[in-house]
Amino acid sequence: MSSPDLPERVHAFSDDALGHDDATGLAQRLRRREVSNAEVAEAATRRARLVEPRLHGVVAENYDLALDAARRLDNERPGGNPGFFRGVPTFIKDNLNVAGLPTRHGSAAIPDNTAKATSPFAQQLLVQGYVCLGKSSLPEFGFNATTEPAHAEPTRNPWNLAYSTGASSGGSAALVAAGVVPVAHANDGGGSIRIPAACCGLVGLKPTRGRLVDNDAVHSLPINIISDGIVSRSVRDTANFLAESELWFRNPKLPRVGRVDGPSGRKLRIGLVVDSINGHRTDNTTRKTVEETARRLERLGHQVVPVAVPVPESFPDDFALYWALLAFGVKANGHKLLNPGFDKRKVDGLTNGLATMFKRNFWRLPGALWRLRRSTKDYARAMDGYDAVLTPVLGHTTPPLGYLSPDVPFETLFDRLTRYVNFTPLANATGAPAISLPAGLTEDNLPVSVQLMGRHGGEATLLDLAFALEAEQPWPTLWQQARQVQAEETASAGG
Repeated sequence: MSSPDLPERVHAFSDDALGHDDATGLAQRLRRREVSNAEVAEAATRRARLVEPRLHGVVAENYDLALDAARRLDNERPGGNPGFFRGVPTFIKDNLNVAGLPTRHGSAAIPDNTAKATSPFAQQLLVQGYVCLGKSSLPEFGFNATTEPAHAEPTRNPWNLAYSTGASSGGSAALVAAGVVPVAHANDGGGSIRIPAACCGLVGLKPTRGRLVDNDAVHSLPINIISDGIVSRSVRDTANFLAESELWFRNPKLPRVGRVDGPSGRKLRIGLVVDSINGHRTDNTTRKTVEETARRLERLGHQVVPVAVPVPESFPDDFALYWALLAFGVKANGHKLLNPGFDKRKVDGLTNGLATMFKRNFWRLPGALWRLRRSTKDYARAMDGYDAVLTPVLGHTTPPLGYLSPDVPFETLFDRLTRYVNFTPLANATGAPAISLPAGLTEDNLPVSVQLMGRHGGEATLLDLAFALEAEQPWPTLWQQARQVQAEETASAGG
């Protein structure tokens, strides 16, 4: 239940310059000059200020400079900025540098600072024409599956303010779901695009490893598990983002995605996994949602076949050890990796607990790294004969705030996380693409989502399936759900 002084849900959708468009629709209206770039930036700023006191998804504002940038776009001659998403407002997650804005990685251990240069992936995003309104929130260093930094207010789920947004891209997901912006930057080292997308009823694609330019952090990693991308309210926004990204950088080792603009009608063979390899049974609501999605895919003409998870039973422990290694590395070398003023005394309970866990188990690391590296080939072999695999995104439905807080005792928190985040890490270790799609609502009107995993380089197939599912049964937005509930309450009161 929500706190008595908080409404159950909050959104910023209105009939202003942003309207109810996705990013693609808004960009089309901007190109036709039906609305000005300045009007859009002003509307997005008003929306952010309206909901931010309750959502807590923004950690650094860039509103005045964003409005200046939008006005410059209005004054440019036609063709001055060819970006597909020219003038569309967005936020960038606070673990990438944007020149002139601070980068704090969701941690009190990082002092106040201002980035001097923009990160390569942020450049790949912004070159598409987006206008950056600021930085969005995340949990400390992206390690948690809820956006509840120990030193700040939790980011609240706009569908129900008492619940988690997921993580680590929780601020971006909250802002998109609430209608502040149509898309926002996200990145994913264990599910951090797909988890918040699932919790907030959005589309979240983790691309194939190497599809986009490398994240700043990957150069210090023994295995690159991080992919950048966006969270969006429509499949076409994610598809157009990926197509535009390829125009700026294309990895010649991967097949081109191109511009996927709808379902192809191809009949595909899809694997089905409902329970995870770590032995924790998926909860009934999530299970039913995945099984119903399988039936929907069959009605669309696809063949859905149960399959085994293509990794050894050691995978959950191996990935957990790698996760702990990252926490240990950040705590020990944060002053070199992140900021010279890094203060390890200020890291939260989860970072401390993971670092301690690594020190107790470091001797297992060589074997774990060998098996995690091998998982790429194991996965590729297992995908022979399958175009995609359908799974849950998470082991159970969205938890309330506090359940995964870094203030929870570490052993309890770690157990809860392993029961919750037990499907998404496989795509990070193997480098495979995976997409989270809304697929239903709980009895309390919180989103429930499913995951589709693909072959390496198979984003086009995942987008194909996503378009088909979206067309067959469009998922509700928060604005639509709020209107429906309001209409039902009005009808009930009138009766």
